[in-house]
Amino acid sequence: MISYLQVESLTKSFGDNLLFENISFGIADNQRVALIAKNGTGKTTLLNIIAGNEDYQSGSISFRRDLRIGYLDQNPDFPKQLSVIDACLRSDNEAVRTIAAYEHCMLSEKHEGLDEILSQMDLHKAWDYETRIKQILGKLKISNFEQLIGELSGGQLKRVALANVLIAEPDLLILDEPTNHLDLEMVEWLEDFLKRSTMALLMVTHDRYFLDRVCTNIMEIDHQGLFQYAGNYSYYLEKRQERIENFNAETERTVNLYRKELDWMRRQPQARATKAKSRIDQFYEIEERAKQRRNNDAVQLDVKASYLGSKIFEAKYISKAYGNLKILDNFYYNFSRFEKMGIVGKNGTGKSTFLKMLLGEVKPDSGSFDIGETVVFGYYSQDGLAFDEQIKVIDVVRDIAEEVQLGNGKKMSASQFLQHFLFTPETQYNYVYKLSGGEKRRLHLCTVLMRNPNFLVLDEPTNDLDIVTLNILEEYLQSFKGCVIVVSHDRYFMDKVVDHLMVFRGDAELKDFPGNYTDYREWNELMEEQEREEKKINDAKIKSQDNKTQLSNNQNNKEKEIKRKLSFNEKKEFEALEIDIPKLETEKSEIETLLASGTLSTDEILKASHRHGELNNLIDEKTMRWLELSEI
Repeated sequence: MISYLQVESLTKSFGDNLLFENISFGIADNQRVALIAKNGTGKTTLLNIIAGNEDYQSGSISFRRDLRIGYLDQNPDFPKQLSVIDACLRSDNEAVRTIAAYEHCMLSEKHEGLDEILSQMDLHKAWDYETRIKQILGKLKISNFEQLIGELSGGQLKRVALANVLIAEPDLLILDEPTNHLDLEMVEWLEDFLKRSTMALLMVTHDRYFLDRVCTNIMEIDHQGLFQYAGNYSYYLEKRQERIENFNAETERTVNLYRKELDWMRRQPQARATKAKSRIDQFYEIEERAKQRRNNDAVQLDVKASYLGSKIFEAKYISKAYGNLKILDNFYYNFSRFEKMGIVGKNGTGKSTFLKMLLGEVKPDSGSFDIGETVVFGYYSQDGLAFDEQIKVIDVVRDIAEEVQLGNGKKMSASQFLQHFLFTPETQYNYVYKLSGGEKRRLHLCTVLMRNPNFLVLDEPTNDLDIVTLNILEEYLQSFKGCVIVVSHDRYFMDKVVDHLMVFRGDAELKDFPGNYTDYREWNELMEEQEREEKKINDAKIKSQDNKTQLSNNQNNKEKEIKRKLSFNEKKEFEALEIDIPKLETEKSEIETLLASGTLSTDEILKASHRHGELNNLIDEKTMRWLELSEI
């Protein structure tokens, strides 16, 4: 394999916060590597360092000569006045730049300079390239090419940035959370695209199905070190557990040795100078090792839900549209107690709008929501909370409540509650702006749950949360004594949490499916297969009918061919007509000459006129018969 990237003894810290120390790894051609770590431990920082956007304390990074690198930032940034097509085709690739010029020319009214651009397209062999680019843009639902970047939502901007790095076809592709803001159809297309691609890949993602199906290698940052696994996500889970168990077994042996050495140290008189210096030094090394533990520190979500009555909510014939875009049309639904509904569908079909109508943030055009008196909503927004960046983490929680009620008379302080969410006392007194994106999402989740909701409305809760937090959130939701509606593109998360799906198909078409996402996908593939089979059968029937029609036409043609052989009498008649018609035409011409001469008497004129009419009729009749016989 050809080495693309080599990292040696890399160390990075922010002040006293050490992210990783002396880590080393390499990436070769055709490798697809995923980077896994808890939020705030340096995943995005490491990607930024490799991309050249962040410095580091020590170590070295080397690339293969002339290596082309593409980087999808977690929060991409383009000039606000740049058009969408220019952002998508922003590249050093000459063919891509030519295609950008071609697209601009075609979007203009006069198509100025088209001939020159067409010759450049031929020169750089850009036509096949353009077809592939259009496929990428189409799959990512990017169509308004002249729209300005400053007018896009965060999700649209992320898709434009993703299109840009895919179109550039780098040798090494670095992706930070590529599945965020993609609908399920886009995620599955991207999976297939990356699996078929020859690009080397280094990415951070929380999508576990994506990890399992795309990646060939896993790297994990844990306790400032790096651990590598040559396999997909399932292999990583198995080997990681073995690593932790082996480490803890070794630690237990060290703890036993530490106890013996500690007893020895305590038994030695303080004033004796004959203690073995090497053994004392060794004792402190054993002590440090004995205090190292590997565990699966996780968010402890044990918040008690408020009492929930039997009446939840009833959607009474809701209709909602934005211009020609219909979201709901006379929609009725009665939500059940402890129901867990997953909402899926393509972007723009109205999933988030439905949630906002339920919560009263958006009004329906007609219809109403009848919500039970005991319902206490907890809304985890896709956009997150707009935290004041200049206040401390602990104050975010204290602004909501000094204490959190856990039920059964139990409660905990705001600080204790934050520790359950893995916010250490030091982190609690940090300012919000120092938190990573994932830590801010975790803080948002903390503020939602501490209000003791009994109905959780979660809009894309998996974005930017680490896998450890997702696992615990899944377990919490499975045992949650309340109702849940969740919108998510994370298929693994949906499979573990929901009882059924509400599928938004667009144009106000909804389908209530009794099962999780994998069940729905299998059913949908079966339906698509049946449709394909039915189409084959229908096509075969149409082809068969066409063949019958053609056969019938051929038969008719053969019959006509048989009829074309004139009988003896018809042949004689046809030959006679070819003689008679010219004679009649001659006679008609002679009469017309006489009538025009002025030499005829009145009786002769009347007689000639009468004969002229007879000749016209005879000529018409014989000509029609001649035509009939000539076509046989």
